[in-house]
Amino acid sequence: MEDIVLHSAESLHGRLQRGRGCAARAAGTPGMGDLVYDCVRRDPRWDILEARGLYYARLIFDLGLRLTPVTAHLFDPQDHADTDEDRTDLAVDVLACLVRLGRREAAPPLRRYAFEGSNWYTALQRLVELDDPALAEGLDDVAAARCDDGELAWLCGVDGAVTRAWAQRHPRIAAARRPEARPHEPRPALTHRTDADLAALARGHGDGATAAILELGRRRSPLVLDLAEELMPAGDYDGPLCRAVRDLGPGALSRARAWAAERRSYQDVGIDVLAAHGTGLDAPLLLEALDTALGEEDWDLAAVPADGLGRLRSRAAIPLLMYGWEQGACSQLRANLLGALAGIDPHVAEPYLVEGLWDCEEGVRRIAAGAVPLEGEARTRLRRLRHEAAEDPDVRSAAAGRLAGGPR
Repeated sequence: MEDIVLHSAESLHGRLQRGRGCAARAAGTPGMGDLVYDCVRRDPRWDILEARGLYYARLIFDLGLRLTPVTAHLFDPQDHADTDEDRTDLAVDVLACLVRLGRREAAPPLRRYAFEGSNWYTALQRLVELDDPALAEGLDDVAAARCDDGELAWLCGVDGAVTRAWAQRHPRIAAARRPEARPHEPRPALTHRTDADLAALARGHGDGATAAILELGRRRSPLVLDLAEELMPAGDYDGPLCRAVRDLGPGALSRARAWAAERRSYQDVGIDVLAAHGTGLDAPLLLEALDTALGEEDWDLAAVPADGLGRLRSRAAIPLLMYGWEQGACSQLRANLLGALAGIDPHVAEPYLVEGLWDCEEGVRRIAAGAVPLEGEARTRLRRLRHEAAEDPDVRSAAAGRLAGGPR
């Protein structure tokens, strides 16, 4: 897959790449169609887990654009020379979303790609998710012939009309839909061990170390904090220790403040604790963490301090939250930023809530739908979100509730 080149966050192209609602609201702008096609063909996502399929599909649908450029991208001769799934994941998702929106002519190329394309498995997944046996007819042979047992279990494990029909014709698919219960690995009996014994087990790096750390967290033992300082600098048991520290809740605050202020190697864990349990006294450390993360374009790290500042209703965070919204390359972060803005100052958040109704991320649309002022085009947009079958159920529910709730 070619390197991602993001255009300026102030340009229409750059905003389309980022999945911004303000770009979708400008759908009538001349040249918009070519920019949408470019985004579908040159996947602009900072992270493959970001949502863009429905966002671009809605623009194609609303603008009445042809599907030829999208299908040409799928069946480009490069498809079998460059087998990187990232090259076509977005285009496949866009076609599936178009089917949900009523553009049924998107189904034949999606079916053909499941038969012929290098990224055939993703196309199969999208067709199974559409759950229309007519669209998936004959693809059970592809699934049974080309999937190993693990792939087949993942593809067919969810009950639906398509997988039920496939299971009647293929014993392997029937077996994949009824996986035998797998025995759980026996857990060491730790409940009778003292905290000191568990800490020694963790320090010993043996088979029971992870279980010992988690048991200490469950007990809310302060020894977890000592273990974090001893083991995390070497990268040992980071995941279990982070979870155990979080399990301590407010009991970890004192140490977390030191970790964050002194920029220890486990500063991020301290910020997690401050974001979840800190007081107004901790806002400066969270502001510093958010400023640093945004400056370094570390979008994953920016989410936690943004949440914490929103919980603390820190007005000092508003400029940083607005900057992250305007300039950030990560669409998933916008849900954290919008939630924080709405919690701090609903009036300041109003234009972002309106824009959020058109955002690519369902988390953003859900927050916006639940809190947007019922004025102007927001009400019309809410009606679409409530009724559109392709929309996420939680977004539809939030839109319905907001419309029923009346003005705010």
